Order: sequence, then C-alpha cells, then structure tokens
Amino acid sequence: MRRPVARKFAVLAVTTAVVSVGAAAPPTPHGEKAPHSRPAPKTPVAVGHGGAVSSVDPDATAAGIEVLRKGGNAVDAAVATAAALGVTEPYSAGVGGGGYFVYYDARSRTVHTLDGRETAPLTADSGLFLENGAPIPFAEAVSSGLSVGTPGTPATWQRALDTWGTRSLGTVLRPAERLARDGFTVDATFRAQTAANETRFRYFPDTAELFLPGGELPAVGSTFKNPDLARTYRELSRKGVDALYRGDIARDIVNTVNRPPVDPASGWNARPGDLTRRDLATYRTKLQAPSKTSYRGLGFYSMAPSSSGGTTVGEALNILERTDLSRASDVRYLHRFIEASRIAFADRGRWVGDPAFEDVPTKGLLSQRFADSRACLIKDDAVLTSPVAPGDPRDPAPCATGGTAAPTTYEGESTTHLTTADRWGNVVSYTLTIEQTGGSGITVPGRGFLLNNELTDFSFAPANPAVHDPNLPGPGKRPRSSMAPTIVLDAHDRPVVALGSPGGATIITTVLQTLTNFLDRGLPLVDAIAAPRASQRNAAQTELEPGLYDSGLRQRLEAIGHSFRENPEIGATTAVQRLPGGAWLAAAEKVRRGGGSAMVVHPRR
Repeated sequence: MRRPVARKFAVLAVTTAVVSVGAAAPPTPHGEKAPHSRPAPKTPVAVGHGGAVSSVDPDATAAGIEVLRKGGNAVDAAVATAAALGVTEPYSAGVGGGGYFVYYDARSRTVHTLDGRETAPLTADSGLFLENGAPIPFAEAVSSGLSVGTPGTPATWQRALDTWGTRSLGTVLRPAERLARDGFTVDATFRAQTAANETRFRYFPDTAELFLPGGELPAVGSTFKNPDLARTYRELSRKGVDALYRGDIARDIVNTVNRPPVDPASGWNARPGDLTRRDLATYRTKLQAPSKTSYRGLGFYSMAPSSSGGTTVGEALNILERTDLSRASDVRYLHRFIEASRIAFADRGRWVGDPAFEDVPTKGLLSQRFADSRACLIKDDAVLTSPVAPGDPRDPAPCATGGTAAPTTYEGESTTHLTTADRWGNVVSYTLTIEQTGGSGITVPGRGFLLNNELTDFSFAPANPAVHDPNLPGPGKRPRSSMAPTIVLDAHDRPVVALGSPGGATIITTVLQTLTNFLDRGLPLVDAIAAPRASQRNAAQTELEPGLYDSGLRQRLEAIGHSFRENPEIGATTAVQRLPGGAWLAAAEKVRRGGGSAMVVHPRR
C-alpha cells in the first residue's frame, strides 16, 4: 500500500471565528414569538484545543461542548449532543429511534462499536407488511404501528456511558432537558420539515398538539418548547433507561404502537403493530467489532452488519484502491466513483442483512481479492448497466457476476450524525435516526417524542421469489441500514478523521465521496464536505446535486453513457480531524440543512 502523502494531512490555514456556547432562549409560551431571543451562532469549521463537537445544530453542539468543558470525555459529549438533537432535530432522531455508535479509545488505540439498531417484534415474520399476499402501500406502512421497531437509542446511550464514559446519564442529559424545557429558536429548516409532514401529523392529535402549536406551523424565530420531553429526560435521569424498557414509558410505547391514537375524523387507517412489553424488556445493544479495511495505507473502521455502511463503503474503497484518484481528471474521478458505488451496492443488496439471522460474508466483502474481481468490470469509456448483478465474495472470479440483482430498498433520508473528540484523543462517530423525516408520525402521548418507522427498511417482499433476500422481516431481527459512522486511523493507529452523514442509502455514497475528496483530491475537510455530491445505488440513473447537474461535467459524463437526475440535497456530513499538537478541527455543512455547527472547547483566535 502507498503511504498517504504527508501534505494532505498538514494543518490547513483556516480563519476561525470565536465560538460561544450560548444560553438558552428566554422562556416564552409554547410556540410564541420571542423577539429578543437569538439562536446559538453557526459556523461550519472550528479549530482549537480541549475537544471538538460537530453536528447539524448549534444548540446540540453547544450541549456537547458544555460537557467537555466540565471534564467529560468524547463519549459523554456524544450522548449529550444526541439527547439535545432529540429536542432540536426531533424529526431525525430521539429516544424513539436507534443508531450506530463508533468509538476510538486513545489509550489502547482501538476502535469499538455499538449496534443500537431497532428490532422487529418477536411476533414478526416475513409477511409483516403483506396483506392478502401483496405488500401494503409504503406510505400506509410508514404512518402506522406496523413500522415501529423497538427503540435502541436509550440503551445505546447507557451502554456507551457504562463502557467508555465518565459521567452519569443524568449528568449528560441536563443540557438537553434544559433545552426542551426552556425552548430553542425555530429556524427555516425546522419549519419546512414540519410543513412537509403537516398532513400526516394532523392524523395523530398528540403529534399535532406538539408540533403544530395552536394548530399552526411553528413560526421562524419563535421559541419551541417540549415540556413533555423534558419530563421524559428527567425520568430517565432519575430511573435510568429501565424506565423506557421496563417501566411506565415502556407501557406507554406499547399502548401507542398497538393502538395508534389516530384522529377518527382524519379517515387515516393507522394499522396497529404488535409490540409487547417483552420486546422492550429483552432489547439489547450489541458490542461488536467494527468493519475494517485499508486504503492508501490508512485503516478505515465503521459499522459491520446489521448496517451495510461499513462493508459497502469499504468495498467501494477497495475497488478504487488501484486507481490514482489524486491525478485523475474530474471526469475520470467521478466516473470511477460512480461505478465503484454501483458495484458495491449490487453486492450489498445480495449479501447484507442481520448477521443474527443471515450468513453475511463480511470478511469476503471487505477483501481486496473480491474488490479486484469486481473492479475489472469498470471501463473508462463505458458505463455498466444497472441493475448490476452481484458477485460472490465466497469464491471471487475476475469480472464474474451471478444471480439476480436486488433493488435498493428505500430508506428515509432524515437521520442525523454527530462527531466528537476530547482532550485525551478519544473520538466518537455516531449516526442516529427515527428513519424518514418525522418517523412514523406517531408521538407517544405525554412523552414528547416521535416513534420510528424503522421496520420499513426491511424488504416488504422478495424482488425475486426464487432468490433469497437477506433483508426480509423476522422475529427480533434488525432491518438492514446504510448508516456508516467512520473513523480513519493512520499507520500508528492514531485518528486522521472521523465522519458520517444522514441520508438513507445515500449515506454510503456521501461518506465515500467525502473521504475521497479529502484523502485523494486534497480538499480541506470543510470543502470536501461542501463539494457537490453524486449518488449511484445500482439504479438506472445517478443522482446529482445542482452543483454537478448544472455543470459541464454532467455533459462529459453523459457522453460516456451516464444518465442522471437532479437531487437538490444529498446528506449532511459532520466530521472532526486530528491536527498536530493535540488540536482538533471540527467541520460541518456550509449550506445543507441550513448549515451545520462546529465548535471546539478552546478556539484558536
């Protein structure tokens, strides 16, 4: 393997504004205009010492910084940030969802992961989303009790704190509890997301009461409060997460899933689920080894199945290993990136599912031998025709494909990602979700949080009944995910960069493109994040953001044979980069989702 070019990891000259944590907005009635309140400042990049936090929201980032300033470590800060995102990004994450937690331990220089994915009820079978032998309409499945999996986020928080943290759950929940009680300032993104879900939110009176205060969309600049969620956090602080898995909150979740509180006048058929107290009481996170591959002399660590993120990003990197992307033209770089993504998604669809139920050849998918057998399909003057059939990682043969291609199942593009680092050198990359924006649309009455619709990540039915589908529902099974929280280590097992993104299946291509922009193309981290994106997922067309769709590159790629459609926004990355002398660079989006928020404990002035 070639060693990474040193200049690519040199400290970049960055003009960084001094950032402040900021105070909560002054108390106002729920949803009332707060003319004197100001949102915490947003900046997409920050450089300094003492630790770093990057998320999509300034109040959430500030919560993590607060914990770091008080002596907490990266794990403590990650849980604090995630809990605050449950307040300010309730349509993307919260205690009603799940996710994947990747942790780098600076003392041992090792990477560990927690699988906190939601699980299907123990009564579920492969026909979960079938009626009269046919799949029910997707939208009807989403906003129903059928779509709700057992939440994994609270268990993930507790397991992470117990295993690697230094603070109690009650301590790290305090900033989020305060934020829920006192409120945050509504921005244009929050209002737009509410508007996009307004119709189905009105199906459920508790959801409408919370997110449509006074029956109206929350106004930009108003203060949004969630006293029910503040009380939920307070209960978790006092009683621990057993309150949600075995206590009164568990009872309320089960009742809500099995008898969705729908407005009869809406006419909506909110199909009931079949979640039980046993499903919650027996839920466990999985402490497991990360997926691992090497690229350009660096070690890439991410989530192994049940997520497909680590194996699919890893396979695509291995396919690209033999191409010098640093010297490639823009057209050749994008062509190779698109084709590697197409092939990796073909193999993902055939082989990846919950390893507790499926024989997933993780080692084979991440082998260089298998990647080389697939890379030979790529030609610089032609485009592969999707859907590409999968290869066989158990017995790789050059340029061989076999079986029937599996279509990429839809995954909600909401979700959120955060990255943290501390003064001791520990790092966390954490992606969490309630699936699509607004999840199931069902709020647990009196608890202040939305339930996930994660089970719609399962295949509703096999694409081809003659071919095994590893992503069909099953009792207690985790649906396949694309989340790819990633930590990259150098040859001495020290962090280079940690990153991740929301975006459903586009997470994989977003992480892959950001990494290659940063490591191969030499872009500063914040610019690698901001660069316009492409996403190919073994489909007939590749999605392009406007910056590429409206450029001359599109026509040059079309001349080779590519076909494109426009996607206004793909992903929302956050990242941290280790700099010399114990400093950190935190980076986030400049524009996507209204821009992200990067902060450090002690900024360079």
